[in-house]
Amino acid sequence: MIHKTIIEPFKIKSVEPIQMSTEAQREKFLKDAHYNPFLLSSDQVIIDFLTDSGTSAMSANQWAGIMNGDESYAGSSSWKKMENAVQSLTGMEFILPTHQGRAAERIIYSHLGGKGKTFISNTHFDTTRANIEFSGAEAIDLLIPEGKNPAQIYPFKGNMDTGSLVKTIQEKGAKNIGAVILTVTNNSGGGQPVSMENTKEVSRICKENGILFLLDCCRVAENAYFIKIREKGYTDKTAREIAVEMFSLADGAVMSSKKDALVNMGGFLALRDNEIADACKNLLIITEGFTTYGGLSGRDMEALAIGLEEIFDPNYLEYRIKSTTYLGEHLDKAGVPVMVPIGGHAVYIDAKKLYPHIPVHEYPGQALVCELYLKGGIRSVEIGSVMFGKYGEDGKLIPAAMELVRLAIPRRVYTQSHIEYVIETFNEILATAKDVRGYKITREPKFLRHFTSHFEKIS
Repeated sequence: MIHKTIIEPFKIKSVEPIQMSTEAQREKFLKDAHYNPFLLSSDQVIIDFLTDSGTSAMSANQWAGIMNGDESYAGSSSWKKMENAVQSLTGMEFILPTHQGRAAERIIYSHLGGKGKTFISNTHFDTTRANIEFSGAEAIDLLIPEGKNPAQIYPFKGNMDTGSLVKTIQEKGAKNIGAVILTVTNNSGGGQPVSMENTKEVSRICKENGILFLLDCCRVAENAYFIKIREKGYTDKTAREIAVEMFSLADGAVMSSKKDALVNMGGFLALRDNEIADACKNLLIITEGFTTYGGLSGRDMEALAIGLEEIFDPNYLEYRIKSTTYLGEHLDKAGVPVMVPIGGHAVYIDAKKLYPHIPVHEYPGQALVCELYLKGGIRSVEIGSVMFGKYGEDGKLIPAAMELVRLAIPRRVYTQSHIEYVIETFNEILATAKDVRGYKITREPKFLRHFTSHFEKIS
C-alpha cells in the first residue's frame, strides 16, 4: 500500500503557544511596524514564515547534547565534536566557528575583498552581497536564464551560467576575482537546487584560472536530496555521500548552520588553504572569539555537531522536501503564481504576476507580505526590489530580476493543519488581489534595507 499523506517522521515532545489575533488587531500591529513584517513582535504572528534560519525545532538528542556542552575557553571537547563533524562532511582541514553565517562571510570577504575585486555567484544572498559590497568589492550574479523565469520547469534552476562565468573572468581578469561562490540551494533564486554537473564545471573553470571556489552551503543537505532524485547517476547514493562529493570540488565553504544543521545559532568557515585560514583566524579572534569557540558556546557546538548528522536522515529529508512541495503544489492548483518546480526550504510567490497592476517601483512583493499578514497573521519576506533593488545615478529604481515573496518553512516546527491554514489564507489573497495597492519607502538604511525600512501605503 502506498500512503499519500505526508506524516512528520518525529513526535512532538514540547510545545510553544501561538497568540491568535483578529484582522483588526493585525492592521494596527502592521501600521505600528511601518508595514515592515521584520518590525513586528513574534507574539503578533500566527504562522512565521519570515525565515527558516535559526527557527528549527531541535531534537531530543540535540537538547541532551546541550547538557554536555563544555564551556572551556580553549580546547573545549564540544569544539572537537563540532570540528570533527565539519571536517568529516567537508573534507577541509581548517574550520573556524562563528556565531552565524554572516560572521563567516564578513571574515572571508573582508580578507579577500576590497576595491577593485569582483565576486561572482549564481545568486548572492542579501548578507553575502552586503559583506562583499561593504568591503568595496562588487558582486555579480550569473544565474542561468531558466532560473529567471518563475513559471519555467527546469530541474536545476539554481545553476550558474558557466558561459557567462568564463566571459566575466576574461573581462575582469582572473587576478581581480576575489572568489566564485556557488549558493546551494540558491535561496535568492527561488530556493532552487544546483546540479553536480554544474558544480563540477564551475570548479573546473576556477581551477583553470587559479580562482578560489567557495560553497555557500547552508542548505547543502536539501540540495543533495534534489541531486539524488533528479540527476542521473546519483539515485543509489546517499544525500550525505552527494554532499561530500560536492564539498570535494570546492576550496572552501561558508555555512549558516541555522538552516541545515538544525540549530538556533551557529555557523562556520571551512578552508583548505593554510595561508588564507591563518589570516581569517586573526580576524576571527579579533571579532568573534578564540579559535576553538568563535562566537559559540560549548552547548551550541554540541547541538551543531549532532544536527549535521541528523539532517541527512533519509526519512527526514523526504518529509522536508515533500511537505514543502505539498504547500507549493496546492497553491499552484489554486491559481497562485508560484516559482516552479517547488524548492526545498520555501515556496516562492511571483508577486509581479499576482499583482500585475502594481508597478515594480511600488513593490508588489511588499504588498503581498502585508496582505498575508493582515489576512492570516502569516509573516513572510519580500525577495525582490526591496531586498535587491538599487538606485541609478538619476535616483530612479533599478529593479531586481524578479519580484518574489518567500514562505520559508522552519524545520520540524509546523504541522499539516498549519499548512492547510496557509492554503486557505491564499484563497482570500486571490479573491481580493485586484484591490491591493503598492507601497513606498519612507525611510531606509544604506545596506540591507529590507530589515529596517519604513513603508507607507499608496492610496
